[in-house]
Parts: sequence; structure tokens; C-alpha cells
Amino acid sequence: MTTLYIRHPARAEGEGAPCRFAVVGDAGAIEQQGEGALRNLTDLVAASRRVVLLLAGADVNLISVQAPPLSGNKLRAALPGLVEEHILGDPLDCVLMAGPQAGDGTRPVAVVQREWIEPLVRILLGQGARAVVVLPAQLCLPLQPGGVSAAIGGTIGSNELLLRTSQYGGLGLALDANPAAALQTARALAGDAPLTLYVPREQLGEYGVLLAEAGPATQLEADDWAHWVNGAKSTGFDLVPALGAAGARQRDWRRWRVPIALALLAVAVNLAGLNIEWLRLRGESNAVRQQMTQTYRSVYPNEPISDPVAQMRQHIRLAQAGSGQIGADEFLYLAGALGDATREMPRPPGITSMEYKERALHLRVKPETVDPGGVQALRASLSARHLNLEETAPANWTVRSTGAKP
Repeated sequence: MTTLYIRHPARAEGEGAPCRFAVVGDAGAIEQQGEGALRNLTDLVAASRRVVLLLAGADVNLISVQAPPLSGNKLRAALPGLVEEHILGDPLDCVLMAGPQAGDGTRPVAVVQREWIEPLVRILLGQGARAVVVLPAQLCLPLQPGGVSAAIGGTIGSNELLLRTSQYGGLGLALDANPAAALQTARALAGDAPLTLYVPREQLGEYGVLLAEAGPATQLEADDWAHWVNGAKSTGFDLVPALGAAGARQRDWRRWRVPIALALLAVAVNLAGLNIEWLRLRGESNAVRQQMTQTYRSVYPNEPISDPVAQMRQHIRLAQAGSGQIGADEFLYLAGALGDATREMPRPPGITSMEYKERALHLRVKPETVDPGGVQALRASLSARHLNLEETAPANWTVRSTGAKP
């Protein structure tokens, strides 16, 4: 993926603003560069991983304010009051972004008119930008230690002077296309500090003649996108977070209409299939229940029917008891099997109480008569009789049928 860098001219509105741009690969190589209207960069914006907009220095005011050691929401809430005396107009109409606090308690603050920056970000997001970063162009100039960096140039029909004096200090001025006046202004703003001046490559000769009279404190360099790219990577003064929700990318749901429709159709088909299968199984269940009810009514015509299966089981148990058969979950069988199993033990446990409840035999035994090895033998003996021994609590046993026929 690539990163698209765009230099926006000063005080230019709308999608027709002429911009210089460069497409930079992940390795840092410049793959494409040129100049064109912002509305014509849609394909480049949509194809880039990130868009870095270098906002004209004349549109960004960098000031230094004395600020308490605040951070996060508290700092954002305090910024309008801190910058109010440094700017003209209402701070609430501006986008304010604070930089890191210096050792003397001051903070650099970037101030941009909201009506300038918001439309630009909305245009880029509307063109399909995945992520947008907006940086003050003056802070993207290479910073010379102990010196001042300046750039003269712009797009067709505009000319701008950018000056960087420190890590977070700089300014921008919209000028007439007069090289001599621009050079004199840059030299005056730099003061006594050494000045490195970046000018368009085709104007190197013209500025070289003018610099012959400016003295040795001014160094001339050809303006190149490599300078701006490296400078943009070194500054962290992104203005987009200060926009809040206005700087967030809005998801275009129209692109997802077909996948969402297919997903909803698949869910509807599956739900329809589940409902059809449930209705079929419910019909089979009703048919089986009706057949069981008819069978039970044919055998017991005068008996009210609530649960034919449970009632039939009850009649079967009664019939077995009447014929002398004992069920595996009845008290007589459980007690008899337990007695036979304990007699096979070398030391039978001492049973203090016995209770038959919920088709299980609940026993309380003397703890001193319980032998772990004997309990295992008793459990194995009961298992051979299709019974299960559970120790629900210390010295409390429960014997119940496993459900298999003895």
C-alpha cells in the first residue's frame, strides 16, 4: 500500500483547489508526483493506505501558551480559554490541537478555522480515504539545528512563504509571486539565524542571483518531495483528532448492500428450513402422542388421561407387583440387594438410619465402621446387581437403580 501526500494551497476552498501531490511507497520511494485539482485525485485517494494533507501554513496559526499540566478531556476543555487572548474571533469556531508541554510550562497550540479544515477532511473521506492525517505544512520543513528553514513556492496561481523556527514553531504567509520580496521577507523573519531556503528547482538560478547579495548566512536548496515526506514523518502534530466525529470515516453502507442482502437471505432460508423441520417433528410428535392416547383409552376406556406414558408405566408396575414381580427401583429390591451385598463384606458398615424416597434408598452409616476398601467392594457388588452407590456427604449414602433390568 502507498501513502498519498497532498500540499493544499492557502485559502483555497472546495474540490477544485489545485494541489501538489506525491504517492510514496512503504519503502519511502516516490512512485508518482504531480499537480491537479483535489476532485481529480479520487483514484489516488481510494488506492492509498493513508492520506497526509499538508495544510497551508497561512491557514494554521501556531502559538505558544502557558498551560497547567492537564491532559485528555480536561486539556481539550481548557484550550479555548487558554488561546482566547491570542487569536481574533471565537475559539469555539476553531479547531485547537495542543502539543507536548515544554519544560517552562508552555504548550504549542495549532489553531485552524473549523470552516477550512472540516470540508477538506470530508472531501477526502468522501473520496474513499481509509485514514486522513492533517499536518501544518510549516512543521514538515526540515529543521536545521540552530537555524531556520524556509520554503518559497506553491501551486499554480498561488505563492506561499513557509518558515520553521523550532520543533513546534513556524508560520506561513501568502505572498505575491515576487522572488525578491519573498526572499527579503524570509531573511527578515529569520533574523540573525542561518537560513536554509527551499525553492522550486526551476527557480534555483533566479534565487541564486538574488542570494549573492543576501550574504553567506543563507543557503539555497532545491525544493523536493523527499524533504516534505521526511518532515511529515518526524512531526506528530496531527489536527484530525481535534475534529472529533467530523474527522472519523463514515462507512459507506451502499457498498455492502449486496453482501448484506445475501447474508439476510441465507438467514431467512435457514430460519425457514428450521421452522419447517420443527413443524414436521411437531406433527410427528402429535401423531405419536395421539396414537398412544388411543392405545391407552382402548385398554382403560373409563380412566381420564393426562400423561399416557406415565400412567401406563404405573399400571405395569402395579401388574408386576400383583404377580409377585418387584421393580429394580422399589424399596424391597433395593433393601434386599443392599443386605446381600453387605453380608459379602468382611466388616459390614453400621447403618443408623434408612429412608426410601424418590425411588432411591438413603442411608446414614457410622463413620467409624466405614472402610474405604470395603466401600469400593460394596460399590462393585451393587454394580453387579445394577445398582449405584453414591456418597452424597460423609457417612451418607444413596443407593439407586442404574435403569438396567436385574
